[in-house]
Order: sequence, then structure tokens, then C-alpha cells
Amino acid sequence: MFRKTDKNKLIDGASGMVRNVLVVDDERLIRQIISIILKSAGYKVIEAVSGDDALSKMTDRDFGLVITDLRLPGMDGIEFIKQLRSESAYASVPVIMLTSEFSDFKKREAEIAGVSDWIVKPFIRQQLLQSVRKFMGKRDSFINSELAAT
Repeated sequence: MFRKTDKNKLIDGASGMVRNVLVVDDERLIRQIISIILKSAGYKVIEAVSGDDALSKMTDRDFGLVITDLRLPGMDGIEFIKQLRSESAYASVPVIMLTSEFSDFKKREAEIAGVSDWIVKPFIRQQLLQSVRKFMGKRDSFINSELAAT
């Protein structure tokens, strides 16, 4: 299902890590806020409005990280993660669930599906950056200074 090409990769020269982040949320404002935070930290952000939209955008890009909401139109975030994990190319890509849901049952269901981290909205900028940094590897001094300043 997924076909990747080199033309859309953004590689961190020091670590060789793909710095593309896919943000999946049906709320435009949330996508924009996350995009601004991540772009200011040096990431390339691709936005998707649903699980289906996200899966279609994954056909020609490599992503080092996916951030998704739980409640999405069509398939929910858990079903999206299950489909993502079923593809060998994305079986180990970290996924952060960014949601207003705080139910332990849903959190456990997401963990079983393969979510790597769970952040409850509203979130703090530093919390999001720390989670992204944890999964994307050691970051440059710009991000370190950004985290220290917040």
C-alpha cells in the first residue's frame, strides 16, 4: 500500500533520521498550532484531516513520527494506527496520540494498537516538544535552547 520515494525526505544530516512529521487532526486550528510548534523546531510537517487522508499522504513520503487525534472522521485514531502498523514500512514509526480523551480504557486500547505516547489536550508546548524529541532523537542546540526557555 505504501510506496516511498526519496524526493520528499527531509533528513537530519547529523543523525540520518527522517524529520518529516505527519499531523492528523480534523480540527484545523489544532493542526496549525502543532505545525507552528514543530516547524519552529526544524521539522517538516505534513497535515492530514482524517485517517484516510493520512494513509494516502504516506504513499510517497517517509515519516519519522506521526501525531494523531483519537476522534477523527471515518476511521478513528486507533483504527488508523492499526492500519499504519499493518504496513511493514510503518510498523515501528512512533505515534503520539494527542487527544482530549482521558479514559484509561481508550488509552489501553491505543497502547495495544501501537501508540507510543499519549498527550491530553489542551497540551503545553514544552510537553509536545519533549515527546517529539524523545522519539525523533537528540536534537540540535536550537531545540535545547527552546526547551530551556519555556
